[in-house]
Amino acid sequence: QVQLVESGGGLVQAGGSLRLSCAASGLAFSNYAMGWFRQAPGTEREFVAAINWSGGSTYYADSVKGRFTISRDNAQNTAYLQMNSLKPEDTAVYYCAAVLGGKPRDYNEYDFWGQGTQVTVSS
Repeated sequence: QVQLVESGGGLVQAGGSLRLSCAASGLAFSNYAMGWFRQAPGTEREFVAAINWSGGSTYYADSVKGRFTISRDNAQNTAYLQMNSLKPEDTAVYYCAAVLGGKPRDYNEYDFWGQGTQVTVSS
């Protein structure tokens, strides 16, 4: 059974930082690209960042480029999202997901999803 478990969310002031983790089990983690998506109330789920299987390629939404960094540790079966200079508009539930091939920016391509972790940025 595949499980993706996010952690690290919380409440932070604007300008602050958070580091999200996504612990994977039940899959050959190093074969999968990993992505982070977010969804605020009343909005569609949107792409945040993705990283290929080796960590050699990364992709970012324009809204987070330069502030967020995605990384992975294949030995620990874990993906990370370091979020700096947080803004109130970053408030959302953040989801990690795994995809075997496919387009990393398209949430429809992803095979497995976590349950999400809430990030709230106060102004």
